[in-house]
Amino acid sequence: MTVYDELVARGLIAQVTDEEEIKELINNGKATFYIGFDPTADSLHVGHFMALCLMKRLQMAGNKPIALIGGGTGMIGDPSGRTDMRQMLTPETIQHNCDCFKEQMSKFIDFSDDKALMVNNADWLMNLNYIEMLREVGACFSVNNMLRAECYKQRMEKGLSFLEFNYMIMQSYDFYCLYQKYGCNMQFGGDDQWSNMLGGTELIRRKLGKDAYAMTITLLLNSEGKKMGKTQSGAVWLDPDKTSPFEFYQYWRNVDDADVLKCIRMLTFLPLEEIEKMDSWEGSQLNEAKEILAFELTKLVHGEEEASKAQESARALFSGGNAENMPTTTLTDADFNDEGKIGILDILVKAELVTSKAEGRRNVQQGGVTVNEEKVTEPVTFYEKDAFASDFIIKRGKKNFRKIIFE
Repeated sequence: MTVYDELVARGLIAQVTDEEEIKELINNGKATFYIGFDPTADSLHVGHFMALCLMKRLQMAGNKPIALIGGGTGMIGDPSGRTDMRQMLTPETIQHNCDCFKEQMSKFIDFSDDKALMVNNADWLMNLNYIEMLREVGACFSVNNMLRAECYKQRMEKGLSFLEFNYMIMQSYDFYCLYQKYGCNMQFGGDDQWSNMLGGTELIRRKLGKDAYAMTITLLLNSEGKKMGKTQSGAVWLDPDKTSPFEFYQYWRNVDDADVLKCIRMLTFLPLEEIEKMDSWEGSQLNEAKEILAFELTKLVHGEEEASKAQESARALFSGGNAENMPTTTLTDADFNDEGKIGILDILVKAELVTSKAEGRRNVQQGGVTVNEEKVTEPVTFYEKDAFASDFIIKRGKKNFRKIIFE
């Protein structure tokens, strides 16, 4: 099976241009490709997972990845998939986020000896001359065609700023610059990026001629991949200080039955032959598949030792044992009232399992909160300090756990 055939078999490819040329480049390790990452936070999340795994797969096959950090486009914001304008970030915040990204990406991508590049589009976007840009680049774009793009159509009723309207031109110009500076001949992106990517391909061909190699591939379900990074309590980050290895493991351990094999196929590096044997798995076997998924992805992000600890803690938790490595919240004397007690709602907020007491009250009333596997039925439930002398495991819903200790 060729490299390209494997990408298709894993369900990663949705649309392509120039498929035969793309196969030739990828299968023979001749692709220099880029994927863009907007630095809107100081950590990547699991919504970026598909892109990172794809970059790793293609680099292992001899191709060269370019991680493009949107320090320039991040000053504008991508309107794709959004109903409002993104929050403006300062250059200092963007630079800090870029630095965090590279550290995390290094776990997936080998940047040594020019095997991969990380570049920031602020290097060419921030110093553009506006008139020159309009004449040299803007003239290559049809406003009529741009307005037909889905990323703009969905914003027209609520309002689309001229600032955001420029995003397609900026992203297209990125591909043009990467082609000229680094010989980048391929771009990957989510299925919601198709219009922007075609703009880049067209710009290269109009500026440099039809013989210029400029190809696009979109990733199947990458828009779903972005949604993967969100849970009821917030994002699932790759930074262990934001999402612990145990929480990361638990997130994947609790994926829906219908999604587990799809995730194993797309995101892990297990051989396809091994995955195909799981296609017939049902019932309790799907729980085993979820453990495999959770372990493999936690190992990829946090290392095998942390993955093993997370797995042991998760198994201990479900068997009623002591989950030593699960996330822990520490209470102090200041958290207790004058009677030396603390309420269940305060514990939920302190443990960051809910964002407010009102949310905690709803969860308790709906039967979604347990302490040591015993359902909490009253929002006015209180605990004395002695309750934390032994294991005190609080759980909200099916996926969110904390061990509470008192010091």
